[in-house]
Amino acid sequence: MKLRELSNFVEATILYGDEILNDIDVEYAYGADLMSDVLAFARPGSLLLTGLTNVQIIRTAQMLDIPAVIFVRGKRPQKETVELASKIKMPVLLVHKSMFETCGILYREGILPCSIPSREV
Repeated sequence: MKLRELSNFVEATILYGDEILNDIDVEYAYGADLMSDVLAFARPGSLLLTGLTNVQIIRTAQMLDIPAVIFVRGKRPQKETVELASKIKMPVLLVHKSMFETCGILYREGILPCSIPSREV
């Protein structure tokens, strides 16, 4: 599904990248506020949802080939965060919904979760 369509479902404000939202296909999403979890479990090409607002989010997403970041809970990213995203042409979106609600909407619309490997007990 195109990122533009997903942004409409979650009522996102586009902070950067409006002109390229139709160019990005999204099949998976991962929501986390721990970058160690993102590094361990997010898939390349998946959409990242987070409430963290610093530049490390964009650097982590870039390292994992994540095409776009959605900031949840109305948390506006730092100016430097949006500037870095614009330099690497990574769309940045803002939603006022909780991470739970945003992930639920994306799941309802057919976006798949990044699977966490099962643990043996």
